[in-house]
Amino acid sequence: MNSGVANACTGAQGMADAEAMAALAAGKLSIQPLDVFVCSTGTIGKPLPMDKIAGGIELLFDDLSPENGMDAAEAMMTTDLVSKTISVEIDLDGTPVRITGLAKGSGMIEPNMATMLAFILTDAAVEKHALQCGLRGAADMSFNRITVDGDRSTNDTVICLANGQAGNERITQDSKHWNLFFQTLKKVMFELSMMIVKDGEGATKVITVRVIGAASNGEAEEAARAVANSMLNKTAWAGKRPNWGRIMDAIGYSYAQVQEDRVDITYDAVPAVRSGTAYDVPEEELIAVVSKEAFAIHINLNLGNGEAVVYTCNCTEEYVRINIE
Repeated sequence: MNSGVANACTGAQGMADAEAMAALAAGKLSIQPLDVFVCSTGTIGKPLPMDKIAGGIELLFDDLSPENGMDAAEAMMTTDLVSKTISVEIDLDGTPVRITGLAKGSGMIEPNMATMLAFILTDAAVEKHALQCGLRGAADMSFNRITVDGDRSTNDTVICLANGQAGNERITQDSKHWNLFFQTLKKVMFELSMMIVKDGEGATKVITVRVIGAASNGEAEEAARAVANSMLNKTAWAGKRPNWGRIMDAIGYSYAQVQEDRVDITYDAVPAVRSGTAYDVPEEELIAVVSKEAFAIHINLNLGNGEAVVYTCNCTEEYVRINIE
């Protein structure tokens, strides 16, 4: 993997460089280049500095050790302020199994996925198709539920690698241990995705936008994303202002069906809107909610059974400073 240069929109040279990266790594491991994953993220349109990358690959293999694994999480940071790692161990009939994750991402974050890299590593013995299904399902409930700025990028990768070294009985989707394994995989990926939101460029708050009562799950997601990606909302949250009119506005221009006289909006447990109009609550109570570092906005469209949740952050002047170049 490399960060800082995306190797996107770089033509034939970009493809040749990616193949060269794979060949260099494969040569050090005595494996085939097709068995190497190549991951890049960063500035679009610039060629990879292959002299630095070739030298870096040499240094990496000289320093391989069980103790150095998490160095990768720090090495791939770009505008990230903190490295993002998590490791969880579970017991499968007396056999310890570990799932470890590391990720990078801070800006240009909006599914499907974004300027992010995430690597999930496990020593579990798990059937390939089951792992692929589990990875996709867990991604839909984690990395595909977050947004920092509504911008998607050319580069994003989430990979799960299993080496089977734990020695457990091979896990399939029909195994008695499948649910525990999948729930742990989901936990690892969800925690990593929330680290990305919390470390969003210039962000100071984490906001959960939950929509229920939509005509369908898809429409609930449309409404939630419209609210979460609205710059008017993001700046209001930065200013500790509970401007629920901006939330109503975003719901209205989303593709979701809306009857404004049915909409309820609640900040944490404080009602702001009932049946489409302001609820009689002191504004200070709403301000107290949006002044917190983490809060939730609950929206009930009261039209059906559809529901969805999106995790986002506020937008401050620091985001502009980071992205003016």
